[in-house]
Amino acid sequence: MSWFGKMVGGTIGFALGGPIGAVAGAAFGHTFVDKKEQAYLSSRPGSGMGARETLSSNEQAQLVFFTAAFSMLAKICKVDGQITDKEINAVNVFMQHDLQLDFNSQQTAQNIFRQAVNSNESFDAFAMQFYSVFRTQPNIIELMMDVLLRVSAVDGSISKEEEHILLTAAKIFNYSNNDYERLKSKYVKTANKYYAVLKCDKSSTNEEIKQQYRKLANEYHPDKIEAKGLPEEFIKFANTKFKEIQEAYDNIKKERGI
Repeated sequence: MSWFGKMVGGTIGFALGGPIGAVAGAAFGHTFVDKKEQAYLSSRPGSGMGARETLSSNEQAQLVFFTAAFSMLAKICKVDGQITDKEINAVNVFMQHDLQLDFNSQQTAQNIFRQAVNSNESFDAFAMQFYSVFRTQPNIIELMMDVLLRVSAVDGSISKEEEHILLTAAKIFNYSNNDYERLKSKYVKTANKYYAVLKCDKSSTNEEIKQQYRKLANEYHPDKIEAKGLPEEFIKFANTKFKEIQEAYDNIKKERGI
């Protein structure tokens, strides 16, 4: 992650703000400062402060995604009273298998998770700040909904408290009820998961399924995700999603004899 070294190295010269800024600041031990304030302080005679590194807009988006993901996961794990070992294991699988984070990045993700668990900020506040950055990128929204659902359903069911948060997330993200139910069926047995992956159902025609496969395969192609400026770890996650889409289409083709 290109922004990680800058975060470790010193105070960052931009104003992130909001609940995500508060959690990231606590996790990295930083105070986020406005660029104008930073320029003033660094230019004062005798200040002894050199120019500080800044994050590009892409790096800032990466930081928001990384912090928001583990903050929202923390809130949804805590909502029904206690965080279970299964939930912790699911978050660890997300870090290690899906994102393939190195040791230092895993430690940072765990620190963000702990900070968010103890934060007075609500899930809604994290979700709204995340959406304000990624509202024009529906595939990124879907990736976030996917991991929230996966961790919520790790014990085979979704509690009423978890469902409430998930539906709140869907509303904040402008994620349709139909898409939510299809995605949910991947983890809670309500429908054929392969149709859910392709956002279709058994009443869809062969041509509709083909069109939907082509659309999703194009949207989640790793090259397309990389062009959005997300870090390498999230490109790996998108690659897993891309393979999942291909697997679903192959299974439906076999089932239908396409």
